[in-house]
Amino acid sequence: MKVAIVGTGYVGLVTGTCFAEMGVDVTCIDVNKEKINNLKKGISPIYEPGLDELIVKNMAKGRLSFSTSLADNLENTDIVFSAVGTPPDEDGSADLQYVLEVARTIGQNINHYILVVTKSTVPVGTAQKVKNAINVELEKLGKNIEFDIASNPEFLKEGNAVKDFLFPDRIVVGIESQKAQELMAKLYKPFTLNGHNVIYMDVPSAEMTKYAANAMLATRISFMNEIANLCDKVGANVSNVRKGIGSDTRIGSKFLYSGIGYGGSCFPKDVKALFRTAEENGIELKVVKAVEQANEEQKLILYSKMKAICPDLKNKTIAFWGLSFKPETDDMREAPSLYLLKAFSSAGCKIRVYDPIAMEETKRRLPDLQNVTYCKDEYEVTQGADALLLLTEWKEFRLPDWKRVKENMKELVLLDGRNIYDGNELKAMGFHYEGIGIR
Repeated sequence: MKVAIVGTGYVGLVTGTCFAEMGVDVTCIDVNKEKINNLKKGISPIYEPGLDELIVKNMAKGRLSFSTSLADNLENTDIVFSAVGTPPDEDGSADLQYVLEVARTIGQNINHYILVVTKSTVPVGTAQKVKNAINVELEKLGKNIEFDIASNPEFLKEGNAVKDFLFPDRIVVGIESQKAQELMAKLYKPFTLNGHNVIYMDVPSAEMTKYAANAMLATRISFMNEIANLCDKVGANVSNVRKGIGSDTRIGSKFLYSGIGYGGSCFPKDVKALFRTAEENGIELKVVKAVEQANEEQKLILYSKMKAICPDLKNKTIAFWGLSFKPETDDMREAPSLYLLKAFSSAGCKIRVYDPIAMEETKRRLPDLQNVTYCKDEYEVTQGADALLLLTEWKEFRLPDWKRVKENMKELVLLDGRNIYDGNELKAMGFHYEGIGIR
């Protein structure tokens, strides 16, 4: 089986590499020549544990190749996955220009049956737009070539994407014909042999499933953050509350951790896009709207806590442990740290930061930010600090040498944005410790 993956971003590159690992002949395609040239050398554009090794391995085996031309790679291709970006427009809706450009290219160049699969996260109805765009191009050329469309949304967690793809908890496939289902069944046969669940459904339902899943997860996060903020006021401990409600099998324990809000490439964008899709169809998603608003406010919760401790922050030195929106990735999209960096900088603070992976990406996103020092490790960043803020729970921050940290800091204020530390232990050492919903 021969597969083409269009787009070598997070979704496309992981998808293509993992299919190659399962024995599929895969060509990953991107218009960015520099990115493709680097990939041919085994240099990945993203940081994802285990991915680089699989890219090199499968290129050496001849199962994985890279190209800048979709048109040149449609010959003998059975399935084309569209995994290009769908960035949000100004109104929050998903920008489908790249998705539709892929469709037009397919329509202009196919000469045999192809299954066209949308892998990008797209609003309900996008697959039909893809189908229409291909048909328009075929009509222009006077061709009558059979093809099918399908939707195969991704459910990958950044930092664990390779494992998630190779050992999925479910595979959702939206199809419109028996022929399309048979092709997708053949492609995913190595996964079903291992007992992984493939759920077939109509195309619109598959498109909606992705958005509904991310909106539900985002809702759980924002809900627990609001409960944690209330716990701060009434003296309750959100960790105990989480255990209490998580033991209810109707609720479960996953995604009930409070913190400083969600970020990344999926949740913020997908929540906005779902909300916009509902508006376009005359539906107001009140819960989803509240989830987004609560999350935006939560990103600045540590700034609010710091202001309560020290109303005048001018010339205070604030140290950050972590910048990426979660561990094991350099993704800074919608990361809470970006909001906190701007807030503390505007307050006249001196900021010292350390992240094992994401500092270069932070510099790229905030090139003009004032009074920021990028440090070499987790201890250098604490030198002379009036407060230390944990933003990303990288493993190296979990069991630090607190004695060394204490000696480095000017004032012993520690704000734990991920609730990973023992507050009682730190208070006994002289720290002013606060978590999110715990004290």
